[in-house]
Amino acid sequence: MPGGPGLSRRSLFVASAAGAAGALLPVAASPAAAKPKKRAACGSYRAEYHFTVPDQWKNDPQRPIWIDGEYHYYYLYNPDYLTGGTTAGTAWRLATSTDLVSFTDRGIAVPKDTTPAGDVWSGSAVVDTDNTAGFGAGAVIVLATMSPDDNANTQAQYLFHSTDGGRTFTHHGTDPVLPNPGVRDFRDPKVIRDEERGRWVMALAENNKVGFYHSTDLKSWTYVSGFIKDGIGVLECPDLFRITAEDGTARWVLGVSADGKASGLPNTYAYWTGDFDGTTFTADASDPQWLDHGWDWYAAVTFEKRDAHGTLDPAARYAIGWLNNWGYANTTPTIDCDGFNGTDSIVREITLGRAASGTYYLASQPIGALDAHVSRTVRLGDLEVDGHRPLDYTGTAYELTTELAWDQLTGAGLQLRRSPDGVRHIDAGIYGDYAFVNRGYTVSPDSSGRWQESRSPFDPSARTVRLRILIDRTSVEMFVDDGRYVHSSEAFPDPADTGIALFTIDGRAVFKNTVIREFRL
Repeated sequence: MPGGPGLSRRSLFVASAAGAAGALLPVAASPAAAKPKKRAACGSYRAEYHFTVPDQWKNDPQRPIWIDGEYHYYYLYNPDYLTGGTTAGTAWRLATSTDLVSFTDRGIAVPKDTTPAGDVWSGSAVVDTDNTAGFGAGAVIVLATMSPDDNANTQAQYLFHSTDGGRTFTHHGTDPVLPNPGVRDFRDPKVIRDEERGRWVMALAENNKVGFYHSTDLKSWTYVSGFIKDGIGVLECPDLFRITAEDGTARWVLGVSADGKASGLPNTYAYWTGDFDGTTFTADASDPQWLDHGWDWYAAVTFEKRDAHGTLDPAARYAIGWLNNWGYANTTPTIDCDGFNGTDSIVREITLGRAASGTYYLASQPIGALDAHVSRTVRLGDLEVDGHRPLDYTGTAYELTTELAWDQLTGAGLQLRRSPDGVRHIDAGIYGDYAFVNRGYTVSPDSSGRWQESRSPFDPSARTVRLRILIDRTSVEMFVDDGRYVHSSEAFPDPADTGIALFTIDGRAVFKNTVIREFRL
């Protein structure tokens, strides 16, 4: 997916970075945040423990694959972002990792503009273990969208292959392996292996539909069915996988990146649980659930969880998303200060749970490998709060975990990245029947003021809630209870805003076992 709905691959990049780099970020619309901001010192906004592009621009993650004991993580990268012009557009850049926390940059793997089709958009890589495509056993094959005329009606799927373990790729001719049949929006192929039936399956984003295709050799594809969903915008970056639930039941999951803002829904990763017979996906319910309720977890991908020996875990997957939003993709101080625009979420582990109602749902938690990178732990214990309580801690990048318990109150939570005068902060917690993250009291990338507070359902009768919140220099990710509900959002607090305060509204709460952890990569 190159530039989101309504944006061409070229128009997004041409002159966009130059325009954003010379201006200060807008101050959030909230009256509490209506103070002028000073430009931060350069180098102060790059994330401490989240993946960031080394320079220039990144957007969509491409599903990581396991090769020779490490994950190969490809992502869309524009090396000409800051200069723009006719060379704008994306290639695939590669980073490798053994723990999905610390990454090693490997440079561009799938180059752009090597054929008349131009730059390379989203797709997926697979390891062709059985040499079905004829490039050798173990060759890495990439299926990706390209659009020769930079037009939604010419989007088609092209093949690249690698025989050096996925480090460098060569295009397979100049013709698509799946041409556009004459429709608008025909992109983001996600390919999986159907071992039971001895073939490959592709899920493809086709406006309001996910199309399914079969192939035996990755080169010739046949359309077999489609899954249609209206009301959540143009469907992008499809995902299809099987996972075993905590009760031992195996279910299929179909995911898409979608924009549900017009309906009061998230604009992140929508998903359905259901059945897939190799040809047709049948959803358990017509309406999707959402893997993230924040503003900035787009173009997300899930991928296999393997141990150090490569053994697959059928009951869990990993996931990573782009921490940005096409509504304000170029609004970030990292351009001014560090010469880059592109940060990802923390890698999560996702599992399949089952609610008391019988509904299956995905739950997320930060990847366990973070534990190996803890550089400092601050244990604050149980903290009683009735109104407002600043903490004796300062920091710009950390994780905070706590469990709130109360008898009666309206709301409670934390003020994060709080300014010394208490005017600026990011709020996270619960209020009434919803959990929330509100970035409206600090510098927000959304100049409209409409997308400041994200919300997810919460049952106040529980009178307790567990919060795990990851704060970094330009992001906040809040995991509520078992992680069925997560909020991921960008925010750009002044580097001098380093405080934390706890608060309650109309009542008293105890913040139990409050722990802060810092990380070093």
